[in-house]
Amino acid sequence: MASTTDTQNYKFNHSMIRVKDPKESVKFYEFLGMKVIKKLEFPEAKFDLYFLGYDSPKALSGGNNVWDREGLIELTHNYGTENDPNYKVNNGNAEPHRGFGHTCISVDNIQAACQRIEEAGYKFQKKLTDGRMRHIAFALDPDGYWVEIVGQKPIEETESVKETDLETYRMNHTMIRVKDAQKSLKFYQDVLGMSLLRTSENEKAAFNLYFLGYPGTKGVPAPGQGTADREGLLELTWNYGTEKDEAFSYHDGNKEPQGFGHICVSVDNLEAACSRFESLSVNWKKRLTDGRMKNVAFVLDPDGYWVEIVQNERFTGQDNF
Repeated sequence: MASTTDTQNYKFNHSMIRVKDPKESVKFYEFLGMKVIKKLEFPEAKFDLYFLGYDSPKALSGGNNVWDREGLIELTHNYGTENDPNYKVNNGNAEPHRGFGHTCISVDNIQAACQRIEEAGYKFQKKLTDGRMRHIAFALDPDGYWVEIVGQKPIEETESVKETDLETYRMNHTMIRVKDAQKSLKFYQDVLGMSLLRTSENEKAAFNLYFLGYPGTKGVPAPGQGTADREGLLELTWNYGTEKDEAFSYHDGNKEPQGFGHICVSVDNLEAACSRFESLSVNWKKRLTDGRMKNVAFVLDPDGYWVEIVQNERFTGQDNF
């Protein structure tokens, strides 16, 4: 294996959230069409990890090794939380603990998809018919995390169709709020090697959205071209003026109350990637050499969100765990 690293080989592999009851959470995400790609058990440390993603023949990275994918959701279950009546996650959207916002799936037919979720008894933060934005919805998972639902086609084209095909779904993006858009854009582009694929400026509402990702074979979208057909994007939400407030900060999800844990990028050469990060003077949460787990590292983004770095096994032919 070469001792160099190329950010064009990097993948936005997964987003981790802590869950109270893994049976209920796995059931929900499987209902959305995902499957458990891998389960890692750590009984000595009293936690299990469930990696879920889209795996049909129509899925963008279906059939790949777990670390050679994009758009996975990692559920972390700490033993006993399911029996603790007082345990509750921080979903990232309630003051004063806002930070992480949501994950998002894109679907072939948003009306039919939302109707199916509602008929199954799951709750919504926002239905299609709520508010002014009639082309997006937010379902709630069993812990109250928001899952945005967007259509891969204009809503006008799908209103007469009553069916939805789960095999066409994508885990499209993960949204986090950022204090200083320019600092965050610089980090995710210059350090992690992502590309800015789309920007949505909302001056009247005083916020901008930035969608970043690894372009891969699709390349960077042409102006006006959407990104709903992709998986593994990162959405940065910037509310105007936060960068000017020295006292302002977002909750990283790892301080109490906990919820969202991290995003994860898989790389072609873990040691070379970490050496590159070191040369770029990143802030570390955990270097490769720290602690017992010598096969994962964590860097901190400008807001203190954790970014896990792992080896893509396709480049080594060896198991990470």
